[in-house]
Amino acid sequence: MLSFLQKIGKSLMLPIAVLPAAGLLLRLGQPDLLDIKFIAEAGNAFFGSMTLDPANDPGAVFSNLALLFAIGVAIGFAKDNNGAAALAGAIGYMVLVFTTHAIDPSVNMGVLGGIISGIAAGLLYNRFHDIQLPTWLSFFGGRRFIPIITAVVSVIIGIVFGYVWPYVQNGIDSLAHWITTSGAFGYGAFGFLNRLLIPLGLHHIINTLVWFDFGTFTDAAGAVYHGDITRFLHGDKTAGVFTTGFFPIMMFGLPAACIAMIMASKKERRKKVAGLLLGMALTSFVTGVTEPIEFSFMFISPLLYGIHALLTASSFAITYLLGIHTSFSFSASLIDYILNFGIAQKPLLLILVGIVYAVVYFVVFYFFIKWRDLKTPGREDEEEVTDEVENVTGDDKYTRMATGFLAGLGGKENLTNIDNCATRLRLDVKNSGDVNDSMIKRYGARGVMKTSKTSVQIIVGPDVEFAANALKKLYAMDQPPVPATSPIQEKAVETEDQKAHVNMQQFSSPLSGQIMEIEKVPDQVFSQKMMGDGFGIDPQDGEVYSPFNGIVKSVFPTKHAIGLESEDGLEVLIHMGLDTVNLKGEGFTVYVNEGDQISIGQKLADIDIEAIKNKVPSLITPVVFTNLKDGQQVKVVKSGFIHHGDKEFFEIR
Repeated sequence: MLSFLQKIGKSLMLPIAVLPAAGLLLRLGQPDLLDIKFIAEAGNAFFGSMTLDPANDPGAVFSNLALLFAIGVAIGFAKDNNGAAALAGAIGYMVLVFTTHAIDPSVNMGVLGGIISGIAAGLLYNRFHDIQLPTWLSFFGGRRFIPIITAVVSVIIGIVFGYVWPYVQNGIDSLAHWITTSGAFGYGAFGFLNRLLIPLGLHHIINTLVWFDFGTFTDAAGAVYHGDITRFLHGDKTAGVFTTGFFPIMMFGLPAACIAMIMASKKERRKKVAGLLLGMALTSFVTGVTEPIEFSFMFISPLLYGIHALLTASSFAITYLLGIHTSFSFSASLIDYILNFGIAQKPLLLILVGIVYAVVYFVVFYFFIKWRDLKTPGREDEEEVTDEVENVTGDDKYTRMATGFLAGLGGKENLTNIDNCATRLRLDVKNSGDVNDSMIKRYGARGVMKTSKTSVQIIVGPDVEFAANALKKLYAMDQPPVPATSPIQEKAVETEDQKAHVNMQQFSSPLSGQIMEIEKVPDQVFSQKMMGDGFGIDPQDGEVYSPFNGIVKSVFPTKHAIGLESEDGLEVLIHMGLDTVNLKGEGFTVYVNEGDQISIGQKLADIDIEAIKNKVPSLITPVVFTNLKDGQQVKVVKSGFIHHGDKEFFEIR
């Protein structure tokens, strides 16, 4: 359940990530700034809504913001982030809206409707994206099936929520009413809970609820907006109560905590640690990204983190009592403070409050660190301090970082899935007990969290996506590099011949069937090796799999051939049948696209043998190596039947 909730939190970051652009356009186009209406309207398109059928169903409102969440969450839940899931999420949300309104026109699920549709679409994609239907329905198989099944499921969900949602809506309204009528205590409780959920990555869930659902505002033109951020950006002067309290903390408090940690560090390490902490402080002040700072002390002293959560709660209470109102499109930072200065309430007073919090944070952190002798950055015991390894395999910062992370995670064999949100890697492992926290931190991590026996989070910072991409590349390699001083390093030196032998061991048969020399393929283009040397397979069941880890270089428009490239540069063409180009795609289902990363044994395509066997000269499938060096030849060393996944059935000599 925790892993599922964390996945929701991570998935919400994709649609939320587009909102800064929307907020920027909306603000820049307004009269107090550039006063360009079409720019403001472009930004408003993200937040706005349009009535589907105002004449017959005045309650049927279709929210653009909810649609964005449906698309983004579907992509986040789909295991390969496929566009088919995004399309299904959008369709699912539309069907859900129409179905609920057919039962009760007053139902308005808001962004929660989009989130539910996105989750359903993503889960259905993972379950059915490779489904095979009967021949007469084969066109609708595979990924084309996802929007269809999502629409069907959305009708069922819509029927349920058409009757249930009014009660849920009443519950949400009651919660919103309690918070808003509790005054300073209610808003402080939100700030406290927000910080407490940071370690689990679940804060995005409650943020989404209050920022995009709580409250209602109708502008002069009669347009209705929901949510604290949305209402503020459209002129509601009472909005901003769920965002203002973050500004004193993110712009002033946590940067001051960084300065306190620098001053409390050991003198001999102060200069080195200052660069790290000042960079984190500047990031928090300018962009509002605070997790790298918070994870630097969160696990060292949960009590200090609890004080931080209480100070955040007090900031919300104080800004509310002082009547300060402002908001953001991404985070409480200098950028959003300047952008929204003209429509904020008492923005200058917010600076004064921030300065007070800077003093409080500095004093609390400095003396608490000294009193409890906390091992914050720069105060570690000497035996715990290990400088970053210099001679690490890799061409850039992120490759070096990923190399250390992979080693600290227990190697490729312990890692099962790589994902990320805005600031942290979210990883699935076989056993989190095999993860070396200190090694991962030596290579640039701000913190490591073992959220379950099979789940680990590595806090990197706002550049986490580059680290994630580098880690994925290393994970896809047959033999990923390891740090020079890693205890798992094997100091074996291979000759070129040995490397070639290892590569052949990593090549598996893409099909099951009868193996044959390329010279026996009944087509002169292949038998005379005009396209390159290789071998042929007379397929048994028509299932085609990836023979190695690598990338899809090309998928022919007629789907009868796929070009691949392995990680060590070996190029392979899998030509499914002979003269099959004339079928114009009939009988072939391809599950990959050009540019996709592939892993050994991954299903690439299906050949409907029964549908095409009487329409082509032969189903024999040539597998051709198109970039062998001069003098290299393919020699088939096994005969008869082979299964997909079999290895060492040929050699390159």
